[in-house]
Amino acid sequence: MSSLEIVMHDSVNDAQAELWFAEPAGFMALPLDALLAEPDSTDAERMRAAVAPLLNAAPGEMVRQQLVAQLASGQQLLATLCDFGTVHCSIGLHRDDVGGRASSGALPLLSLFTISWRDTNVAPRAVTAARAVTAGDGHTDIVFQELPCGPAVLSETTHRPDADSGLPQQPLLQIHAHLPHPDCKRLAVLTLSTTATARREEYRAILRQVVETVRFEKPLGADS
Repeated sequence: MSSLEIVMHDSVNDAQAELWFAEPAGFMALPLDALLAEPDSTDAERMRAAVAPLLNAAPGEMVRQQLVAQLASGQQLLATLCDFGTVHCSIGLHRDDVGGRASSGALPLLSLFTISWRDTNVAPRAVTAARAVTAGDGHTDIVFQELPCGPAVLSETTHRPDADSGLPQQPLLQIHAHLPHPDCKRLAVLTLSTTATARREEYRAILRQVVETVRFEKPLGADS
């Protein structure tokens, strides 16, 4: 039997990190620092170099301008998320293989995973978690859990865009995990969003898999 090799991401040694977690396969983290970098910064230059091949491959100036506009729109969305405390964002792409659907030409399933921080009033962690889903925001399927990182509450919300928003009128399912920090002053909110509402149980299982890996202390110890 061959030995199991575990490769740790460099972020495990990030001195500025306040939360550690692991994502399942199928998610790609967005480089927020690069996407939202100041225009004259090194990160911005790297971003321009990364997208240059895509823009240069455009079949015409109109398509090139459309790509630039889409990138700018995406940057605006990410900036808004960051204004609300988002510190991590990744895109999920999975095959819809429930019941053998993958072989029948089903479309891939897209999702957005975010981690955000919220300041809270000082209170026991279990109380803070409970308050997060009883504020009248339409949370359903509420479940309290004790995780390795402490108490947590999982819940769901469903939203539909306003009719005059110009967005497709598809319901948006959001599955949340509220994890109070040990300092009892803030709350980490992990959210998995998707329009594939028929796969709510599968997405809930994915988020549960993520939150079970969350740690508020460096997993490998202070001296690793």
